[in-house]
Amino acid sequence: MNLDQFVIKKLGLPAKSVQNTIKLLQEDATVPFIARYRKEQTGNLDETQIQQISEELQYFNNLEKRKQSILEAIENQDALTDQLKSKIENAENLTILEDLYLPFKKKRKTKADTARENGLEPLAKIIMAQNSPDIYSAASKFVKNAVNSEDEALEGAKHIIAEWINENQFVRKRIRQLYSRRAEISSKVVKAKSAEEDAQKFQQYFEWDEPLKRIPSHRFLAIYRGDKEGILKLKIEVDKAEALKIITDAIIKNRQSASADLIEEAASDAYSRLLKPSFFTEFLNETKLKADEEAIKVFSLNLEQLLMAPPLGEKRILAIDPGFKSGCKVVCLDENGKLEHNENIYPHPPQKERSLAAKKIKSLVNAHKIEAISIGNGTASRETEQFVKSIPFDRDLEVYVVNEAGASVYSASKVARDEFPNYDITVRGAVSIGRRLSDPLAELVKIDPKSIGVGQYQHEVDQNLLKQRLDTTVMSTVNKIGINLNTASKELLSYVSGLGPSLAENIIKLRTENGGFQSRKELLKVPRLGAKAFEQSAGFLRIRNAKNPLDNSAVHPESYKIVENMAKDLSVKISEMVGNKKKLQELKLENYITENTGLPTLKDILAELEKPGVDPREKISMFSFDENIREITDLKKGMKLPGLVNNITNFGCFVDIGLKQSGLVHISKLSNTYVSDVTQIVRLNQEVEVTVLDVDLDRKRIQLSMID
Repeated sequence: MNLDQFVIKKLGLPAKSVQNTIKLLQEDATVPFIARYRKEQTGNLDETQIQQISEELQYFNNLEKRKQSILEAIENQDALTDQLKSKIENAENLTILEDLYLPFKKKRKTKADTARENGLEPLAKIIMAQNSPDIYSAASKFVKNAVNSEDEALEGAKHIIAEWINENQFVRKRIRQLYSRRAEISSKVVKAKSAEEDAQKFQQYFEWDEPLKRIPSHRFLAIYRGDKEGILKLKIEVDKAEALKIITDAIIKNRQSASADLIEEAASDAYSRLLKPSFFTEFLNETKLKADEEAIKVFSLNLEQLLMAPPLGEKRILAIDPGFKSGCKVVCLDENGKLEHNENIYPHPPQKERSLAAKKIKSLVNAHKIEAISIGNGTASRETEQFVKSIPFDRDLEVYVVNEAGASVYSASKVARDEFPNYDITVRGAVSIGRRLSDPLAELVKIDPKSIGVGQYQHEVDQNLLKQRLDTTVMSTVNKIGINLNTASKELLSYVSGLGPSLAENIIKLRTENGGFQSRKELLKVPRLGAKAFEQSAGFLRIRNAKNPLDNSAVHPESYKIVENMAKDLSVKISEMVGNKKKLQELKLENYITENTGLPTLKDILAELEKPGVDPREKISMFSFDENIREITDLKKGMKLPGLVNNITNFGCFVDIGLKQSGLVHISKLSNTYVSDVTQIVRLNQEVEVTVLDVDLDRKRIQLSMID
């Protein structure tokens, strides 16, 4: 099976779409570029489908490399037959491939190896032939050297038979099917650990079992964590009698033969000692991968929504990182996020210099022409918000509370140190809080996505897969929004299709030397940025107030000629056509179809000309928590409160109601109707009204409901 057939069979997508997408990927085109600018070739596949093709392409390549490695290894053992070679070459997944390789795999010395060294393999063959009337008599011929009795000879032969059973492809296939259908996962508490405080969070799994195929990802990962921490013992098992019947039905051809009982004993040994541990590991890893995929999917969706949070835009911002004992760090930023001033104020206990702090804030607002105030949502956030709103400013100022998750990670990072080498982490953290308001995306890309904290069990999932998927999410979001070429940071530019850290650095260096880019064409002057990188990146980069208005749009430079022809046909300049919906409606798109450009691309061009460079993110709005709720003790059952969704999991969502502790809305309390996917009901940062169901003061847990 070739690559195209492999991917088509796996994904069920149209053959032509798959073939063209694979070709583009092999030519180093990025997923965002293909999705946006190669719709004719892909048959209008979306980014998710193209990403799936990319991942299957990688899997196929890894599978082919493993096949070659296995073929070479078996050939070196002079054991490669034409039939085996054909089976290996046609294997469609790594599981089948490893089953084929199992008999030839180098392993530690086994009981079967010892038995073979003692010359007992012929006896094992006699037993398996199942036609000897007297097995003991046959075994007596092998009592020599290290074999002291018929029983020892038969024991050694059974070890060889057990290994044959373990390596039998038909048996493994049937046992695998049994595990797929009937495996149960169970967990029991490890007694020595059960009294520890950390063990209590796993209390519900102290005695637990359910079908493996039905366990949701969050529950599996919780049990997996408990097992890893030595608090739980995790098992994945099937009914032994059912497994043994599968083996003996496949191996024993004559139940009346003298060999039957010996083969049954070998089968029991093969299952308990070899097959059961092997399939435990296989299904543990398979379930773990599925759970990882599900958890990472939720993490990625959360991250995308966080990155797509509405920006305030280019405003002069006063940002406050609130605190009690150490005071509040205050910074003033210009409209480009540049730091102009920083100092501390102490409006809260124990210092309680409220009046002085109010005067300082008012003075800074006036001196720096502040247009908005950004307050971090950490410790003392509510008190600081109330304090700031009590200050009688000379004009109306919008006050926002922003999610500061990851700000402390940024403030201690190399990126922050390079940007602010002369300031400590408190100043850097406050700057990050301010920039989170003006442009959340631009600030969040500076932080390792794993540190933003909008997922579940992120430390249990495969860290390489997590990084790969989150980086893909960031790249997708950055390119969806479009980036200002003349103001973007190195970190932001690094995620643009076709670029990366090195080219991003070169862009900034040339930008600094020349005072900014005047056109997209000037990108070709950037050292080491060739035609391919230009093709992949140009459409996602914007130049405000460029001479050519198309440079501030998502229209790709390769399509500029088409737009010029449109303007010519309408007898207007491009600048007069852009944004002129009435004029654009006079165009007949069919007139501009070419060999490489079809209606999907032309419709995208028309939509972009109607609203060039429009930011797809929503408009920002202010939000206020209930002023009467300051401590968890203020909560009462039945209270209805405003809140913000600040994390989404498979079992529900967490809602910030203005306390240190977020409340959980379980999936069963999201809607009056059945909910299978939490993300279909809520999104990150969504404003919701919740009802308090229960408050556990000892464990500081809040149960909420969104059902009316």
